[in-house]
Amino acid sequence: MNLDLTLRTEIQKAITALFNQPVDQLQLQPTNPEFEGSHTLVCFPLTRISKLKPEETGTTIGNYLVEHSGMVSRFNVVKGFLNLVITDKVWAEVFAAIYANKNYGTTPANGKEIMIEYSSPNTNKPLHLGHLRNNFLGYAVAEIYKANGYNVHKVQIINDRGIHICKSMAAWKLFGNGEAPESSGLKGDKLVGKYYVEFDKNYKAQVKELQDKGVSEADAEKQAPIMKLAVDMLQKWEAKDAETVQLWKTMNGWVYSGFDVTYKRMGVDFEKLYYESDTYLLGKEEVLKGVEKGIFFKKEDGSVWVDLTGDGLDQKVLLRSDGTSVYMTQDIGTAILRFRDFPKIEGQVYTVGNEQEYHFKVLFLILGKLGYEWAKKCYHLSYGMVDLPTGKMKSREGTVVDADDLMQEMVDAARTQTLELGKIDDLTNEEVDDLVEMIGLSALKFFLLKVDPKKRMMFDPSESIQLQGHTGPFIQYTHARIKAILRKAASMNIVPDGASLKNVSTLEPAERAIIFKINQFPAKVQEAAREYSPAIVANYAFELAKEYNQFYQAIPIFSESDADKLKFRIAFSQATADAIKKAMLMLGIRVPDRM
Repeated sequence: MNLDLTLRTEIQKAITALFNQPVDQLQLQPTNPEFEGSHTLVCFPLTRISKLKPEETGTTIGNYLVEHSGMVSRFNVVKGFLNLVITDKVWAEVFAAIYANKNYGTTPANGKEIMIEYSSPNTNKPLHLGHLRNNFLGYAVAEIYKANGYNVHKVQIINDRGIHICKSMAAWKLFGNGEAPESSGLKGDKLVGKYYVEFDKNYKAQVKELQDKGVSEADAEKQAPIMKLAVDMLQKWEAKDAETVQLWKTMNGWVYSGFDVTYKRMGVDFEKLYYESDTYLLGKEEVLKGVEKGIFFKKEDGSVWVDLTGDGLDQKVLLRSDGTSVYMTQDIGTAILRFRDFPKIEGQVYTVGNEQEYHFKVLFLILGKLGYEWAKKCYHLSYGMVDLPTGKMKSREGTVVDADDLMQEMVDAARTQTLELGKIDDLTNEEVDDLVEMIGLSALKFFLLKVDPKKRMMFDPSESIQLQGHTGPFIQYTHARIKAILRKAASMNIVPDGASLKNVSTLEPAERAIIFKINQFPAKVQEAAREYSPAIVANYAFELAKEYNQFYQAIPIFSESDADKLKFRIAFSQATADAIKKAMLMLGIRVPDRM
């Protein structure tokens, strides 16, 4: 039974019967928690056909529904808002339908495809806290779209070329003395990141030394020997110089091995990897075609530009005067290649921080000017940066919060907390390791995902790990509590069945509240996809867990003498656990059966 659809139909019947005029559009919304009821009809738009005041319109419709629909037990009207109280019999029927549907909350395959890009790291440094939000966000959006019936293609573009990559290569060439992951004991991505920081330190020192000799800051930045080496390496790489390309392959290989370890622990995956070292050539080709067609123009120094002043933006460089590519060039090539690889996709979603909003606005405009109609299907999933109580992160200075270190810190905190609670004596060492991994990563993921992606956020590790409050561990603990109840029910041979669920004629307020919340699950999953916001699913899971805990505190389950009611409450607990588990899995979070 689809409660919202059925109720909407009953209201439309009431309006037709009362006012002799059908209505297609109704404003039906959840009731404000201050008032009794679950569904609220906004009556103001209906006064046109009722010829009554909003309050009178609501009262008239409410009385009709109580007398004729069989769905509404009572109502109240507040300033033109009709708040409806659904009968317990209907709630029981709604729940019976939910319980019988093992795929509840998800949608069957709809034949549509979508591509979601996330992570997209540079190969000159390890992944950091910002990448964690990016990966968790992109992965969760992908899983939410899967739950909505889409065939999802998870991809990333690896930024494996450009001056920033050559900076690490230049520093390693000058100061590396042949150091490798095996000899240093460092993960490959951390070793390369070490030389990125080394480059910046030496570059700043060289610039200062030149300035002390009277060279202007702008000239000093160009003349610094280490920068000249990096620029020279970039030009050699684009010219396919064998020695430079080999060093590039070696150092990138170190980074990829390191990334793989980090991604595995994050719990994210990809269907296909794209590399800028491949796509920039296609982008370059498209840019040169654009020059021939008059879409782009060349300046006297040979650089290629696009003029977007007519679109309210500015001019943007697409090829430098020396012929080397910029980010925009390679992103043009990447977008084109992806639509060639996956021609059926309904859209391409870029999960990238909000500091790149202008970049994507320009990219989508350029693709449209090049004649690609699918440019309209491209969407920038923009998200805010993550701050810590300790302040802002800077990659060049080596002050970033390393993703591996933070994940380990969260797992260590989960282990300490779990051991202090002392409820794991019957678990093996392997089970304890798995549990603390689950809790630690849940704390991290949930805290980063519960905030609307558009908002900048502060990540507080100590707050995120708490078992009480708006946290992942709180939801996990609720799931584990429910599983303990279900184990006890199984030991008592209490097995819910369809007949017993329908025999329940009266419900407690806490039971109604949870059934209403479970009934919202499919709509919340659909809303999360429309808004590209896992926060909607995260906060839904939290609210459901909170409602269940209130029910658990108020109503002793196993002291119920009515056999049908007892079975109902066990089924009701099972359905709650199932919804929590499905919602959390969409976020990439596992929930334990014991905790």
